Amino acid sequence: NVADDSLYVTLIGSDFVEEGRRAARWLVEDSAGTEGPIRIVELQGTVGSAPANDRMRGFKEVIDGDGRFQVVRSQSGDFTRARGKEVMEAFLKAEGGNIDVLFAHNDDMAIGAIQAIEEAGARPGTDIRIVSIDGVRGAFEAMRAGKLNATVECNPLLGEQLAQLVRDVHAGR
Repeated sequence: NVADDSLYVTLIGSDFVEEGRRAARWLVEDSAGTEGPIRIVELQGTVGSAPANDRMRGFKEVIDGDGRFQVVRSQSGDFTRARGKEVMEAFLKAEGGNIDVLFAHNDDMAIGAIQAIEEAGARPGTDIRIVSIDGVRGAFEAMRAGKLNATVECNPLLGEQLAQLVRDVHAGR
């Protein structure tokens, strides 16, 4: 938010709000024909970070219009596997078998949560559906194993688009 708009031409970056929306849209579509309540626990990213705030906002934007969905617990897992496991263990103790869905703000936390779910004797991806964000290799391996239901891509590989943008700006486009 700069007063002098001559200091920039455009922005290239991730749309964290849209990533949250995509995770929620997947959940709504996957829940077609399922009656509520659908109880969701949320593993947030680092408190106050743009990805955590925006992913949460986008997710809620979509599910808030559907009364079946209830976020029953939401806590930061700091974008780490170890904290994701630790927080999911706490969710499982607090909620028992009353968790239908895990929404994790990144794949690492989801993978940690999968470990906690398995250690609690439940089946990740079946007993608790899991949607996360990033699209890392471990997430695809977990999906192949039936332990993660969906991941939303967050691709930081923007170099090619950035290089093209620099050429376009330099050419006056």
